Amino acid sequence: MSLATEASRAIRSTLVLWIISAIIYPFFTIAIGQIVFPSQANGSLITDSQGQVIGSSLIGQPFTSDRYFNSRPSTTSYSTANPKQDEAKILQTGVSGASNLAPSNSALLERIQGKNGDFTRLKTAGIQPTADLVYTSGSSLDPHITPTAAKAQISRIAKARGISPQQLETLIQQHTDSRFLGIFGEPGVNVLQLNLALDALN
Repeated sequence: MSLATEASRAIRSTLVLWIISAIIYPFFTIAIGQIVFPSQANGSLITDSQGQVIGSSLIGQPFTSDRYFNSRPSTTSYSTANPKQDEAKILQTGVSGASNLAPSNSALLERIQGKNGDFTRLKTAGIQPTADLVYTSGSSLDPHITPTAAKAQISRIAKARGISPQQLETLIQQHTDSRFLGIFGEPGVNVLQLNLALDALN
């Protein structure tokens, strides 16, 4: 068999494999995603009553008002930095990740235990601080808090909104995601979805 024949066969094989792996397979998986899992394939977006996108169930948002369930702290402010004051280029890069500060790091201790730290703020508001209300997640974009962290905020929200603690407890139970397949992970409460339900309630 001549070199030209071998080269021609190699080129044809490469083109066929390229068409299958670079065109047919990606478009096939996109089509399956859009048909079977349209919400997940498009970012698990959450819309308001007017149909406007207000977030994703996969990415946290900052909530610090007394009228809402507060979210976990974030080293990147959930990529919601002020465009005019974005020294860390968060909006430019879409960066996410942990601070990687050691437990003994003075910057971490100041953020948690300082005069304006998360621990101090929570104690002042009458909330028993839990780990997820004080420490950031590994991605710094975690949309969930534990049911314990949500329940710790009930009395503050009930007072701010003038609704009963029992209503809030029921709301938390309704929006608690159980372990995946009943065994993986821990139960969690999606803060954005919980706060949207809270606004619908009161």
